Amino acid sequence: MENTSYIALSRQNALWRQLDVVAGNMANANTPAYKGEQVMFREYLMDTRSSDRATGTKLSFVQDVGLLRDTTEGAFTKTDNPLDLALHGDGYFQIETEAGMRYSRNGHFRLDEGGMLVNSQGQAVMDSGDNPIILAPNEANITITPDGSVSTENGIVAKLKVVRFSSEQELRKIGDSMYETTQDPQTVDRPAIVQGMMEESNVKPVVEMTKMTEILRQYQSLQNMIEKEHERQMKAMQVFVSRN
Repeated sequence: MENTSYIALSRQNALWRQLDVVAGNMANANTPAYKGEQVMFREYLMDTRSSDRATGTKLSFVQDVGLLRDTTEGAFTKTDNPLDLALHGDGYFQIETEAGMRYSRNGHFRLDEGGMLVNSQGQAVMDSGDNPIILAPNEANITITPDGSVSTENGIVAKLKVVRFSSEQELRKIGDSMYETTQDPQTVDRPAIVQGMMEESNVKPVVEMTKMTEILRQYQSLQNMIEKEHERQMKAMQVFVSRN
């Protein structure tokens, strides 16, 4: 196989990776607070050698080097559920799991049997002191202000902890709309929490479908090129054999 085919295969491999990411975006178009992703590519240059010189021209291959997360805010949907919370601007809720603290913008919360504020997986939502938020059984009128203060008819109970990070791109997805990181969280002193609202995914299905169609077209075009290159080489070999 000659260099042309190798270069085409490198692009096809990158397209498969890109297709996986687009499919993941589309699958999460209805996941609360999901952030769309895209593949980052770069040119990978490789030296060539020929019979008449030590170093020939460089071959240009396609290499995918990582994912870029779109951190823009998704649209808000009104739910009127007092425990549904959306975050304007930067910030993540801090969630305590068995593996340690994790972070999420999915504010679909509820009270468990013991009156503790938890996420949809039953994991505790942290307050500003890194403690679970627990309401008394007789407390029903729950109000959460933009700064995260949680109040009932008996007064302020706790204040939600909202944090940010110096590099959001370094946050690693672990499923269930949560992230992990080795970075130290920085407390957001003045968060903008909206009660009774949910942040939707920022994925635009029509855009992702367009991307998928374009990826498939590019892949098919490359496949045709590889097949034609193979036919060319076979014909060249047949001519060489017939002449010898």
